[in-house]
Amino acid sequence: MAAAARPSGTFPGHADLCCQTVLLLRKMRADVSSLLESYVEKQGLDKNFNLDSMDGVPTASTEQWSEASEAERLRDNLKAYWAFQILLNEILEEQRSYLTPNDLDFHESIQSVLLQVSALAYQLEELMVILEHNVPAKELEGTRDAHERGLFEKKLRGMKVLQELAQWSVRSVRDLHQLSKPVQTGEIPHASCCLALKK
Repeated sequence: MAAAARPSGTFPGHADLCCQTVLLLRKMRADVSSLLESYVEKQGLDKNFNLDSMDGVPTASTEQWSEASEAERLRDNLKAYWAFQILLNEILEEQRSYLTPNDLDFHESIQSVLLQVSALAYQLEELMVILEHNVPAKELEGTRDAHERGLFEKKLRGMKVLQELAQWSVRSVRDLHQLSKPVQTGEIPHASCCLALKK
């Protein structure tokens, strides 16, 4: 309860870590966008294909975004990126084993985004610790056995994962910007960093 009443700006290291996380999000958003374009081309897909029926991928949209607390925002983001670590690992394995086994550069691009997601999850966890929020238990369960999916379903699922990851990068910047509001007057570099990435 005490942590909830304490302004975020009074926690040492909060501003710097928030800014670092937003900068990582900006880079990841650009890399995911590029990867998605390559993915659609290499799999022979239409990027306008409706994937709403595919489940098991964290969605960034929320009807009550403005009402979420600081702890809820961080928890939802952390859980989402933990899930994306698992999903990207599955995509990478599917590409290596079935879909693009000889395209090593493409595999490296997926691996690069996976490493960024892992770093992002770590920084969000650190931010929760600094702000004295309870870190949720990490769920390591994967999705439905990849061997149960056909090749076309594998392709579509990979596209869905990358689309949602791109949306999460946008939402996460908004969440961290919201987190920074109480300290903007006292943390000018931090505020400027987050504000610049809101565009």
